[in-house]
Amino acid sequence: MIVSTSTKPEYPLVSWVSSEWLADHLDDPRLLIVDCRQSSHSYIGNHIPGAIYLHESLLRMHIGKIPTRWISPEAAQIILSTMGIEEDRPVVVYSDSKPKTPLLQPVNDGFEQTLVAYCLARFGCRKVKILNGGFLQWRSENRPVGTDSGIACPSPFTPDVQINFLAGYEECKRLKDEPDVVLLDTRPSSLYEGQGTWARPGHIPGAINLPAALMMDAGNSTLLKTESELRRILFSQDITPEKTVICSCGTGRSATAVFLVLKYYLGYPDVLMYEGGFTEWSSYPDNPVVTGKSPR
Repeated sequence: MIVSTSTKPEYPLVSWVSSEWLADHLDDPRLLIVDCRQSSHSYIGNHIPGAIYLHESLLRMHIGKIPTRWISPEAAQIILSTMGIEEDRPVVVYSDSKPKTPLLQPVNDGFEQTLVAYCLARFGCRKVKILNGGFLQWRSENRPVGTDSGIACPSPFTPDVQINFLAGYEECKRLKDEPDVVLLDTRPSSLYEGQGTWARPGHIPGAINLPAALMMDAGNSTLLKTESELRRILFSQDITPEKTVICSCGTGRSATAVFLVLKYYLGYPDVLMYEGGFTEWSSYPDNPVVTGKSPR
């Protein structure tokens, strides 16, 4: 086997860095910068100097009846080692924020960078950094951009799956109604309350709606709100640090933003990801669902 599974709480570490910090470290040969905007054409047009490109869709695939499972450790080894990922090599990931583009061009929503950061940490990268404010902030400060592609130098990498991150289907089903557990649905309220792209409407019974977009600045979906604002939002829904918090959404995408904010930015001690989300839950015909604003 090429994979180990780890429950060590001291790593990996995920942090947010400013554009100023990144500008000061552009010449660090150990630093790997990953552009994960939706379109490779955006990267080709211009990007942060030295960055290499990774599209988020490489990190999930159709397994069984679920179209958005995380890739296997064996697949992760191939992709991440080809990129030059190493366990202790610092990596900065960035995306963009809803640029004004032609209708047919993919539009970033900001969750690309949290999905990629989560995936890197999930497979054992210990020093993952997210560019707070993303490419929009970088450009607004007239930071340097370039068109020369960065060079991906293959490296040895053995995935170390962080099983302490994960709540599987059965565990989520067992835990979600416990009094000291909060299940979050981080989709937009319209999807939580009613019909989305899923065959069944609504949400998992007991799930509280906390749209991931509420964590982000209204004008820049890759820029975190202040710590005081984030805590106010969470406490208003009784989402407090002494509780176990399970983050979910439709496919496990927007939930990565809330998971990382709670676990690493705010230091909540017991945060889990239900990666299957409403896609997995609603695939079981006997599972109940709830529509409307109320969790139950």
